[in-house]
Formats: sequence, structure tokens, C-alpha cells
Amino acid sequence: MHMKAAVYDRYGSPEVLEVRAIPAPEPRDHEVRIAIRATTATAACQMMRRGDTLTARLVLGLLRPRRRFRVLGIEIAGTVERVGRRVTRFRPGDRVFGFTGFGAGGYAEYVCLPEHGSIAHAPGGLSHEEACSLVDGPTTALYFLRDRARLRTGERIAVVGASGSIGTAAVQLARHVGAEVTAVCSGRNADLVRSLGAHHVVDYTREDYAARADVYDVIFDTVGASSFSRARRCLSRGGRYLITVGGPELYLRDAWSRAFGSKKLVFGMSVDKKAALPVVSDLVARGALRPVIDRRYPLEAIADAHRYVETGRKRGNVVIDVGA
Repeated sequence: MHMKAAVYDRYGSPEVLEVRAIPAPEPRDHEVRIAIRATTATAACQMMRRGDTLTARLVLGLLRPRRRFRVLGIEIAGTVERVGRRVTRFRPGDRVFGFTGFGAGGYAEYVCLPEHGSIAHAPGGLSHEEACSLVDGPTTALYFLRDRARLRTGERIAVVGASGSIGTAAVQLARHVGAEVTAVCSGRNADLVRSLGAHHVVDYTREDYAARADVYDVIFDTVGASSFSRARRCLSRGGRYLITVGGPELYLRDAWSRAFGSKKLVFGMSVDKKAALPVVSDLVARGALRPVIDRRYPLEAIADAHRYVETGRKRGNVVIDVGA
């Protein structure tokens, strides 16, 4: 059995992505095969496609991507089509959403994932496109705001990159907690972030949030647009600076600031999303979280989707329609 997939055989620009037929995966005993209906074009997939960093290439392949990494797409939503003989959590026909991890596989008609991996039953009442847009952004925001920063009611938070995938989720989650939310984004996205719950908006094209007189308990840089040295001047004592983008040296700075600093740098990765996905579904059901979709593309236009993401102007998520 073959399937349609967007494959890249070398690192480079969006043009390296080629849609062609490849063998469909077969589920092992503890795996489910998902018929993918929707996936996303993300900054993480851009980084993998370009092979930007030595760290990425050590994992994906030094000169060209290894065969098992040649299908990108880290967020998926679809229907369970087949299950391995020892699977108990899911059955054929279940609607699911999940995270494929950095082995990826979402830019294809089928993917096999472990039943106890980062997949869950999809939130009720949402389309596949909406469900897949609620995987990485909200679970990453939960990891940083709930698990690492322990954001509390009444605290003041600035979300840098507030109109992106992680940022739109972070604004909603921070407002749900009861924090006072300042969204840092371009002026054209002010109405969007206010509709998600932001109390204040700083247009970064006109002023530097870190140069203002405001003081924050938490600064969440979702796009790597700031730095700890700049942000710490407007952090309260005991304040936390959260950053999702950076190199291995940030792990050392994270540990050092936790041990010795009155203001903390928090860095990390949210890879295991199994426990967070049901929380996302619950937040959707309670009206505390909604998907934000900017554009939709068919799989055949995957290169166009990547080109758009590279402009840095996407609002929320860019969704790829894979199956019928």
C-alpha cells in the first residue's frame, strides 16, 4: 500500500519539499495507524527542513536528512484507521489529535504512533483542522506557564510574539489563570490578541516593551525576539523569563539562574504531550481556549505554506489539508 506524502531529500528552501507516493507504514503491536486529515506548517518544521543548526543535523543527518526523518509535520489530526493487536486505548474510527515528535511524519496520508504516545481523542465539536492547530502551541504554553513558571492569579505577564501559534495560546491560558496580560505583537494583530483576552497591547514596531516603565512577573518570549539581559530590567524580583528558542547553552543559564539568581531564566522543550492533550481538550470544552487559524493550504501546496510561514507574519496557525 502506498500513500501521498511531502518528502524532502535534502536541506534547503521550501522548494525541496516534493509530494510523491511512498510506502504507507504498518502499525506494530502497540501502535495505531492514523489517517491524517490535517497537519500544520510550523517554525519547527522550517528549522528541520533547512537543517539550520549543528544540533539539528546531528539528529536529522549531517549532510542530508536520514530516510526516517524525510517527512515533516509535527502536529496531526485525523481518524484511527488500524490498530496493532495489543492496542487498548483506541479503536478504528476514533477521532484523534497528536504530536508526532521530531521524527515527524505528519505531511502524509498515514502515520503510525504508539498508543501511549502523544496522542489523544480530539476535542468534541472541532474540525480536524481546528484540532491539529491545538497541539503544539497550547501544550507548549501549558508547559511553560503552568509547569515551569507556575503563573498565578494576579501576576503580570508579557507575551512576546503574542499573535503566533504559541503566543495566541499563551494569551488565552494566562487570561484563564487570572493574570494581567500584555501582548507584544505588531499593531495589525492588536484586535486579534485583544479578542483572545489581552488587557494591553505593545506594538513592537513602534516601541520596545523592555524599555517601558512596566514591570512584569513573567515574560514569555515565544519567538526568540528578546533576551534575558534585556528582559531582566523589567522583571520583578522573583520574576521569570521564559524562552522557547535557543541553543544548548540556555540549559546552563537556566540551571544557574535557578540556583543563584533572583530573576529566573527558564528554557526547555515540551516533547511528551500525552498528559497535556486531555487538558487542552478540557480547556476547549470550558470555553477557555479556541483555535486560531490564519491560512489553509492543500498538501500539494506545502512549499507555498512554508514560504508564507517564513515571512514571519502568520497569525496563529497555518493548516495543511491532507486527506478528505
